[in-house]
Amino acid sequence: MTVCAIEPSADPGDGGTPKVGCSITAEGAYAARLARSEGSGEAWYPERWTLDGPEPYAVPLPGNQPEEPGTEVQPMGDGRVLVHRVTAGRHLFALLYPTGPGTGELSLGAVECPADAPGLRLLPPAPGGERAYALAAGARSTVLWQVAGGAFGPERVAEIPGRCSGGVWLDRTGRMLAVDRETGGRTKAVVVDLERDGEVSPLLQIAPDSDDRLLLADPDSGLVLIGSDAPSPGRERLGWGVLGSTLPVRFPECLRMPDCVVTPFAVQPGQVLTPERCGVALRVDGAFGSWVGVWRPAERQVRHLPPPDGWLTGAGLWTPDGELRLPCSTPRSPCGVARLVAPDAPGQEGPEDPGGADGADRTEGVGGAGVGRSENPEESTPDESGKPGTADAPAPAQPRPVPLQQAPLARLVTK
Repeated sequence: MTVCAIEPSADPGDGGTPKVGCSITAEGAYAARLARSEGSGEAWYPERWTLDGPEPYAVPLPGNQPEEPGTEVQPMGDGRVLVHRVTAGRHLFALLYPTGPGTGELSLGAVECPADAPGLRLLPPAPGGERAYALAAGARSTVLWQVAGGAFGPERVAEIPGRCSGGVWLDRTGRMLAVDRETGGRTKAVVVDLERDGEVSPLLQIAPDSDDRLLLADPDSGLVLIGSDAPSPGRERLGWGVLGSTLPVRFPECLRMPDCVVTPFAVQPGQVLTPERCGVALRVDGAFGSWVGVWRPAERQVRHLPPPDGWLTGAGLWTPDGELRLPCSTPRSPCGVARLVAPDAPGQEGPEDPGGADGADRTEGVGGAGVGRSENPEESTPDESGKPGTADAPAPAQPRPVPLQQAPLARLVTK
């Protein structure tokens, strides 16, 4: 596998999550990114990609002056691009659209944040593509803003006690928003009901003293990807569960990569009755660059794939039939989509025993070797340092995460 030596960038205001190369609408029709002008050094401009046609194509949307490298852009459902600029502490929002040879710009207004606040950032594109939201975290509370789609510019939707980060949509209507809220030194995912004036209710608590974040969710199947230090205090693990399920959150050993940052970025939609068979795309950042991992809860292995040339790192989407599409840009092909078809999960294992009868987790791809671990703690098990244990000296038993019904995930009802 050939990867580039890239130092993964992270958003310090969002839990260290690596930044993504572009933003894609919830329905997958459009994408937007900041592109760099050829021969102009650090001159940046917004660019819209159309992804739902026979071939992808890009439309440059340069404004009257170059954009700052930190400018946020987000595609809307009608093909316009929302741009978020920061000028003298004010957060300015506008919609860009092509007008023949030029770029039209519709100003939406501004939001002012306190000087000591960490700032304001856009949330992932909302379902439907008509509205856009942003979080402004403060010292004691976080304000949720609707910055596009309102009648009078940016509108204050709710004030949430605590410092919030993340942002995951839980339904197809754009009503239920999950955020990770830090209060009392602990982070727990909560849900914000936008149709009830921003009413906040608990969403996820695996253990009272654990940090539990919601990373990704699929509204069709209810599959959720979770980051929590409940099984390994002080060290976040990647786990999965199902909204409304009575089964516990699970933390597969194959998703544990000590020397890498693993970030789920896309879930296969349409698997309404079989969440354990959803394909999950993972961004893996290691010492030698970034690459793609593909995993299904019904499997006990991650398939590691070399990234396509020019991949807009961390961006991609699944089709219902299992094709993973990754936007990429190279000098020869400035606007392209790599299409990867992941094999179906072997066998017909259900959610009661995902992964097969052998009980072993496997990681394939990097180096070509498989690494196994038994679920029985009395058997030989590698410890945190990578050294194998013995039956006479078993590894310490990990605390069993509570079922989702006790974590109030089962009480979340979306209609």
